[in-house]
Amino acid sequence: MDPTFWSGRRVLLTGHTGFKGAWLSLWLQSMGAEVVGLSAGVPTEPSLFGLARVADGLHDELRADIRDPEAVGWAVAASRPEVVLHLAAQPMVRRSFAEPRLTYETNVMGTVNVLDAVRTAGAETVRAVVNVTSDKCYDNREQQRPFVEADCMGGHDPYSNSKGCAELVTDAYRRSFFSGPDGPRVASGRAGNVIGGGDWGEDRLIPDIMRAAADGAPIAIRNPEAVRPWQHVLNPLSGYLLVAQRLLAGDPVDEGWNFGPVESDVRPVRFLVDRVTALWPDELAWEIDPGPHPHEAHFLSLDSAKAHERLGWRPRWGLEETLASIVEWHLAARAGEDMRAISTRQVEAFTAA
Repeated sequence: MDPTFWSGRRVLLTGHTGFKGAWLSLWLQSMGAEVVGLSAGVPTEPSLFGLARVADGLHDELRADIRDPEAVGWAVAASRPEVVLHLAAQPMVRRSFAEPRLTYETNVMGTVNVLDAVRTAGAETVRAVVNVTSDKCYDNREQQRPFVEADCMGGHDPYSNSKGCAELVTDAYRRSFFSGPDGPRVASGRAGNVIGGGDWGEDRLIPDIMRAAADGAPIAIRNPEAVRPWQHVLNPLSGYLLVAQRLLAGDPVDEGWNFGPVESDVRPVRFLVDRVTALWPDELAWEIDPGPHPHEAHFLSLDSAKAHERLGWRPRWGLEETLASIVEWHLAARAGEDMRAISTRQVEAFTAA
């Protein structure tokens, strides 16, 4: 990645108030990009967006629901971005069982709305789009092997299925409207189980651990043997930025990309919990949450060989650096430190790795 490439670059970032969006916004701001954020509001309280004062460095901030096609169309037309990074989503598996319609409206039709707004805006404004989906977009039949980009889209639960649908939508728009040499170019990024400081999402492992630490309560764990591709949030974000950069350079990267950790960081939930409790200065314990719980895949991993070989991408932080940075971040927040400075410092440490 070339930080000077992003200096002065006008970027529309949907979902900029969420966990991943706030980290990406801070990173883009640190490189001098003109970031226009689009979201319906801040999804959690507290939030990384609020504590790190992400709004302070935005070029502009637009309030709109990604499910509203007119509002999304207006936002793209008004902001006139060169790059669109689409992160807005309903990101929770368990919530998708309770609110399947909301999940599909947000993740599928929200993607349609963004891509259609880009189509309508035309090539004179938007030059590159990266649609961020999930490692759960694949049809997981417990194959016990990492997914490659050519595997079938699918999903058992509404969330995973909606992300598979979003990938199919992206592919259809790319083939139908964005295949010409002079038009916008569209790619997708697939990653999951991203962790880092400042996440307060519901039904996520690190937020659950941090909430238990704050309350002095045992950590309730649903499935300690479930295996996931854990990685710091900045790892896949670097992949999304690299793909956008290559799209703008005219390279043939308008396709789907996996961004996952090294094989040794694909670990069971139990490992992560035990490691964080060892790093945390206060005593922490965990217990099994008896449920009931909706279906979850036992094994999930991504094969990122294509990104390694064709993009030169690699995960800069492994699991040990990741967990140490999370503990550092949350201890600093507990101490009332300047979390914008702490977060920016972690971005700088990551880029220097």
